[in-house]
Amino acid sequence: MRRTPARKSGAAQLASGTPVLPVLIVSVIVVVDLVGGAGLTWLPLLAAGPALAATTSGPRGVLCVGLLAGTLAAMLGIRDGAPDRDLASVLAALVAVTLASALASALRGRRERVLAAVRSVAETAQHALLKPVPAAVGPFQVAVRYSAAAAEARIGGDLYALVPTPYGVRLIVGDVRGKGLPAVGTAALVLGVFREAAYEEPDLLAVVARIERSLARNLGSDDFVTAVVAGYPRSGCLEVVNCGHAPPLLVSGSGVVPVEPTRPAPPLGLRTLTDERPSLQVLPFADGDQLLLYTDGVTEARDHSREFYPLAERLGRHLSDEPARTLTGLHDELLAHVGGRLEDDAALLLLRKPRKPAVAEAAVLEAGPAVSDTAGRQLNAPVTR
Repeated sequence: MRRTPARKSGAAQLASGTPVLPVLIVSVIVVVDLVGGAGLTWLPLLAAGPALAATTSGPRGVLCVGLLAGTLAAMLGIRDGAPDRDLASVLAALVAVTLASALASALRGRRERVLAAVRSVAETAQHALLKPVPAAVGPFQVAVRYSAAAAEARIGGDLYALVPTPYGVRLIVGDVRGKGLPAVGTAALVLGVFREAAYEEPDLLAVVARIERSLARNLGSDDFVTAVVAGYPRSGCLEVVNCGHAPPLLVSGSGVVPVEPTRPAPPLGLRTLTDERPSLQVLPFADGDQLLLYTDGVTEARDHSREFYPLAERLGRHLSDEPARTLTGLHDELLAHVGGRLEDDAALLLLRKPRKPAVAEAAVLEAGPAVSDTAGRQLNAPVTR
């Protein structure tokens, strides 16, 4: 009785590893041969069993299916009175197909292990590049959702970061032109410069200028990065700099409103081609307000009818007091909209000011310099610099 669980476990493992479909195909061919009695007509088709097993099973499973097919072929050939030479040819073909399929299965398993190792390295690189954002930063609740279009790589050209600094909480969400390793390298460059400049520069426009200068030295003539850089220098005051990026969505008592730049600016890396300069917008950001930043992989996601995902409309449907729950609802609906797979990288970052100010807000903001009177006098309307 004590051995029963072990036997059941072994039987379960054997059943789970059995190539069901190849065995089913072999069984169907055998039944057809028994019913039709056509001699060697159907027996060569038994090679489909081990060939198909190579796509789903390991070498051992392939050999088992091949052994089953060979045994049944020999029995049926003898039963039907097939000539020895013809039966030997069929059996030899089955052996050859089985061995070739076992080799293919072994190579497939090796490639899968290599891919698993690559995915592990990619995940490590992603955690180093896109550092996890805590649920609370300074006076804010925060949530992030990121999906790379290349599921095998699990990393792409979208970027985000949120850091507390002596000048308040600062954050960036951006999208690098292109894909693959070059885009990842550019994203790493932008994030590195942002994290350093955010701590050193008292002016948010100076942070953007530092990133622009670094990209001008390192990017090609056709490369650029769209980005939104935001900061919270004092209570109730949110600064936003938009460099050719999709407008953030501000959620307040007035509903969901896109924060369109008052003076459009080119993406980072293209400033030398135009005289336009980024502008600083100062927005009121009260308790209970939220700000959603995202990349175009979200708003340009299409369904089977080629309709874009209506982010602003759907955001209102999923709003809650927990940013993580809000983004989970949006992300799940986005994947359902596209049928389960995104064509472009997609990033969502949601910032929420709790109705009860966090205790940490005073400590963060006291360390920063006073905001100019211009920004302080006009918190009730956007200010552009």
